[in-house]
Amino acid sequence: MPGNRERAFESTRQGRPDQPPNILFILADDLGWADLGCYGSTTIRTPNLDQLAAQGIRFTHGYAGSPWCSSTRISLYTGRYPGRLQAGLEEPLVTRSPENGIPEGHPTLSSLLVEAGYATAMFGKWHCGWLPWYSPLRIGFETFFGNFDGALDYFEHVDTLGKADLYEGETPVEEVGYYTEIISERAAEYITAHRNRPFYVQLNYTAPHWPWEGPDDHEVGQEIRRRYQQRWEHSPLMHLDGGSIAKYGELVEAMDAGIGQVLAALDRAGAADNTIVVFSSDNGGERWSKNWPFVGEKGDLTEGGIRVPLIVAWPEAIAGNQVSDHPVITMDWTATLLAAAGTEPHPDWPLDGVDLLPWLVDGADFPAHDLFWRTSNQGALRRGRFKYLRDRRDRAVLGNWPRHYGDYHLLYDVTVDGRERADISGQHPEVLAELREAWERIDAELLPFPTTHVGLPRPRTEGAPAVSEPD
Repeated sequence: MPGNRERAFESTRQGRPDQPPNILFILADDLGWADLGCYGSTTIRTPNLDQLAAQGIRFTHGYAGSPWCSSTRISLYTGRYPGRLQAGLEEPLVTRSPENGIPEGHPTLSSLLVEAGYATAMFGKWHCGWLPWYSPLRIGFETFFGNFDGALDYFEHVDTLGKADLYEGETPVEEVGYYTEIISERAAEYITAHRNRPFYVQLNYTAPHWPWEGPDDHEVGQEIRRRYQQRWEHSPLMHLDGGSIAKYGELVEAMDAGIGQVLAALDRAGAADNTIVVFSSDNGGERWSKNWPFVGEKGDLTEGGIRVPLIVAWPEAIAGNQVSDHPVITMDWTATLLAAAGTEPHPDWPLDGVDLLPWLVDGADFPAHDLFWRTSNQGALRRGRFKYLRDRRDRAVLGNWPRHYGDYHLLYDVTVDGRERADISGQHPEVLAELREAWERIDAELLPFPTTHVGLPRPRTEGAPAVSEPD
């Protein structure tokens, strides 16, 4: 549970340390809002992440750049809306082609930090394009150990097609062990070996993403691999007949233990004080996660799909036991980390995030800014306490009756209505109009979804009933 000593965030006003900080960015995969002790979980034990929150800031309105895993990663590395790249249009990225990835030469957080003198490494899930066209090594990461696909069996290390997907750089490798533990060990070893140079480590867990395998479930992995020898409609890795709330908790707790190992390496290296540690999730949880009190899950632009646990610690510049309710998004951290490293974005690829550093360390006012999201069938924009939600899907007035087809233009005050149940657009028509216009202006700058996109709403059948069939 959140600590009793937690207080509203206030900058120490001590400014920025003389030495450039190390950066450790930890990304969970499909972690639910309430799946950590410091975010209210009473069943999952996460002592290391709880302690990290006690050392820094716990954000209660932290958002992922997208409700989908690959597009959030694109937004983090490029600092821009994922819809600026074709790969950001898939939900999630599954097409292995020369058109779908972060292009080599595109300025990224990693490439800009290399230019600033940082050692850079990624451990874990990439999911921003496949070989032979794309890899972390082609966007500025000097070291990579991990997987390319959107999911990986924790023991067999096969991807959603049943193929081996474990790489050292761009070379396939084999390794025995539980994936969460393997990448934690590799990240800890890297930090130990790079204590004399500023580093940026991107640690991307596949936990607690399916398949539902805890550290002792070797036989589950073997069974999933056997299923690839049979005919299948959905990838066996999706594990549609497996898991439980308790099993999900094992995956989260194993990740927390691995993070503890990495944070301990920071301490041993004497680097903990001047390392910015960011922990977040790539989107909201699904299936076994706890997203309460929010509605929706991974894939939705309701709060359950995009509001995520977000912890930031930097002992040398930020006091601990703090909490902030200011809304921030993935791309903001790209801008903030570049500023902390003393470098700037490429002028030809302006960032869509906002630099939070003056607010965090100099005592400046919070830089209020719009947060924008877009999927093939929804759109959202948050400004202050208000959130505009465009929903092109059919919606029910109550329960499953009656259902009506979109386009819906809705307005919520998510500071008091995180469940997005009270549409207040009729009370604030001028706010709805302003936020809708702002959303449409940004949307017009982005690549359009292809007309064949599977997520686009299907046209309403002429003469179809407005009321759905009974359950």
